[in-house]
Amino acid sequence: MKPVSRAGSEAPRPNDVAPPAGDTDAQSPHGEARLAAHIAAEIDKAGGWISFSRYMELALYAPGMGYYAADDRQFGAAGDFVTAPELGGGFAAALAVQVAELMAHSASSVIEAGAGSGRLAADMLRELERLGALPTRYAILDLSASLRARQRATLAATVPHLLDRVCWLDHLPATFDGVVLGNEVLDAMPVSLVDWCEDGIYERGVVRAGDRLAFEARPASSPLRERAEALRAECAIAAPYTSEIALAAPAWVATWGDILGRGVLLLIDYGFAQGEFYHPQRNGGTLMCHRRHRASDTPLEAPGRQDITAHVDFTAIAESASAAGLSLLGYTTQASFLLNCGLTEWLAQAQASDPAAWPKLAGAAQQLLSPAEMGELFKVIALGRGLAGPLRGFRQNDRAARL
Repeated sequence: MKPVSRAGSEAPRPNDVAPPAGDTDAQSPHGEARLAAHIAAEIDKAGGWISFSRYMELALYAPGMGYYAADDRQFGAAGDFVTAPELGGGFAAALAVQVAELMAHSASSVIEAGAGSGRLAADMLRELERLGALPTRYAILDLSASLRARQRATLAATVPHLLDRVCWLDHLPATFDGVVLGNEVLDAMPVSLVDWCEDGIYERGVVRAGDRLAFEARPASSPLRERAEALRAECAIAAPYTSEIALAAPAWVATWGDILGRGVLLLIDYGFAQGEFYHPQRNGGTLMCHRRHRASDTPLEAPGRQDITAHVDFTAIAESASAAGLSLLGYTTQASFLLNCGLTEWLAQAQASDPAAWPKLAGAAQQLLSPAEMGELFKVIALGRGLAGPLRGFRQNDRAARL
């Protein structure tokens, strides 16, 4: 659930000291002062050092205080970032074509993980109704009470007659047949910060430095060290090199191997195949923060009041899914996926039915498709069981072989 486009940037170096962890606004909507105290207590409890992945988890998801747990004002032009579903109905319309095909070969049920403002769910249901392919149940997996309220309000305002098909989940189901959607979900999962140095492999952690938070690196331990060593060999990583290793996102995908019967995970996010992710020229990593549509590389600043994110290593996602018994059904750019699923045809219909609205819709489509915007950086991956390809969204320009 992240910005429309984002380029890689250099991550903070070990032992750099960040700006103060809190400010004087103790009543900030994100509870910044409370969260800063909570993080400080966590550091003390852990003996003075916590991993960056733990810090990121707290900063984003600490109950009632974390960025995604405190309120619902992150999304849209007035928030911190704009996501693809907020750019008009074209994204959902194209995605609905693929979802309808998948449901026809699995089950008439959808789970959307991390539904944000509810815009995608509302537009998706409206388009699936138009296609005559409404799911019997559209479940939303989101633990934020404020986001759930916003999602319900969006659905009630847009498709009130379909609201009875929607439910909210508190946890992953034991079993599931159908389609699992995740738009900009993987990038919001905690990552570890790793330094490949001449004298070894180090993990960045967070410590207290008076009333501030600072980075401190320690020798990496298992299993992070083993993963870092494997990447060094596979990608010819030469020290000094800094990047992220995601353990949480592949583990989340693998969990669906125990849940999914007949169906597909359809995940959309910005990122690269492993060889490109750990390219020699990307030696500062991809970690970024966003607040009020401005990007920074200061993740220890204002915890709870800014987004923290990293690009996705799609090779790691595919390998984890395979190990869990899921098949790779397709991997391509967002532009190719949307074009394969009929975005240009949808635009033509929109122009004919509402010429006045078409220029805005065309501009939004340009953002979704342009290599300089979302078209190339964002990827779509399909992972499933009990279905065979080719799926419509991957019929042309399937890049699965690059993983």
